[in-house]
Amino acid sequence: MRSCFKLLALVAASLSVAACSSLKPQPVTPKEVTGIASADRLALQRDVVPLTGPLRVEDAIARAIKYNADRRVRRMEEALAFDGMGAARYDMLPRLVASAGYRDRSNDLLTLSRDLSTGNVIGGQTISSSREATTTDLTFSWSLLDFGQSYYAAKQSADRYLIATERSRRALHLLVQDVRTAFWRVAAAQKLAGELKQATQLGEAALADARKIEAEGLRSPLEPLRYQRQLLENLRLLELVDQELSTARIELAQLINAPRDVALTVVEPSTALNTAWLQMPVEQLEEQALAQNAELRESVYNARIARLETRRTMLRMFPGLSFNYAVRNSDDRYLINQSWNEIGLQLSLNLLGLLQVPLQKQMAEAGVKLADQKRMSTQMAVLSQLHVARLQYANAMRQYERADSIAQVDARIAQHVANQEAAARQTQLERVAQQTTAILSQLRRYQTLSNAQAAASKLQASLGLEPALAGADSLPIDELAARVTAALQAWEAGTVPKAPDADGPATPPHAGAQATPAPATAKATTPRATDVRTGPPA
Repeated sequence: MRSCFKLLALVAASLSVAACSSLKPQPVTPKEVTGIASADRLALQRDVVPLTGPLRVEDAIARAIKYNADRRVRRMEEALAFDGMGAARYDMLPRLVASAGYRDRSNDLLTLSRDLSTGNVIGGQTISSSREATTTDLTFSWSLLDFGQSYYAAKQSADRYLIATERSRRALHLLVQDVRTAFWRVAAAQKLAGELKQATQLGEAALADARKIEAEGLRSPLEPLRYQRQLLENLRLLELVDQELSTARIELAQLINAPRDVALTVVEPSTALNTAWLQMPVEQLEEQALAQNAELRESVYNARIARLETRRTMLRMFPGLSFNYAVRNSDDRYLINQSWNEIGLQLSLNLLGLLQVPLQKQMAEAGVKLADQKRMSTQMAVLSQLHVARLQYANAMRQYERADSIAQVDARIAQHVANQEAAARQTQLERVAQQTTAILSQLRRYQTLSNAQAAASKLQASLGLEPALAGADSLPIDELAARVTAALQAWEAGTVPKAPDADGPATPPHAGAQATPAPATAKATTPRATDVRTGPPA
């Protein structure tokens, strides 16, 4: 047996030395990165229901909630916080430790006995322990101080889980806002694609004719050049519009986790913007925001964690009381009783640790005051956000109504100019300029509509309103879209949902759920068409 242990020690030492000498940085190769990226793409598209038709806005929101990659990360973080809360509960349990051991000496444990009064050795050498022995024991221990610390730590873990849920709600609000913005950009690109193509072709044809007339030299060269300059300016504006809308489908596809090569088409909702939330009393909106705003609720949980930390600090001032009970066994042949039970009770106090108590208490109280101040600051910020979001929503609605009226007028003017151009009463340049103006008006209409939808999402976020998503991970996409539809209809009707009775979801989050999108790309300023009043060269 002793030779086996010597061999085992030699093997362990050899493996340790070999591992230490062979440990070197190993950078990944491009082939490995490519393989990982391919596997990740397949994993992201797994269980994603393919698109079978045009997207409604509620379908886009539902797909983003269920399939968005960043939201999945946020949901996994929430699930991890939930698991941490469950693990913290077990720290309150007593400890039950089972152990077993084996020892082997190279010689006997010899002892001598000496008379205390005379100093003479009594008898000869004696053996009190076997050279080899196997021991087993089962020990139950419980500490009152550790129990109190674990209790408050478990309550803090529960609050941290609730903080994770509130952060997930905030991420959901941003996701819905980005999806609605991207949806209306796709709607604008889909609506204006044909008109952009037609106006560009007409402008290119008129530009070719103007260059041909200039080359023939039948008229003064200044007039054809001015004509070309005006055509080129309108073509430039049309190209700017096309560039503005060219990335819309890619952004929406990224938000809903759709393949990049899928041609997304959308269906514009017929519901007009409403003023129900603007007519609601401000006091009622403030009450809703203070009760359900995710950022404010997170600050409340942080304040609770700070107070619990103060109690944990105060608990360290008390002495520790521990109790243990053990069942032990040893096959040492020199033991008369090879099995026995032990029981113990211990009271301990770190006297020097009491010197730190005033400072720790002061730091804990300062942490509570800081958390309370942050909560009050957050409360004021939430109320300011509410009033700003409400004002932005009202302004965006007025801008949309004005842009919609302008777009309708420009569309009728463009139709009249086209009719007159067909009857040879207007020039091609005037038709191109008016079509460009009509297209830009339509673009401004969609931009203001998108801004109004974004303002509505900000107001919803300030009020803490989001679709009911209990069990969203396991819901079919159609049922989830129905829930989103009901939430949007409730918003359009100005319905304030009833506040839940309990904090957090009733069921634990699924680890494969979804999370936060990347912020939407900033929109470029809408260009203005060139107002052309001169006619073409003869």
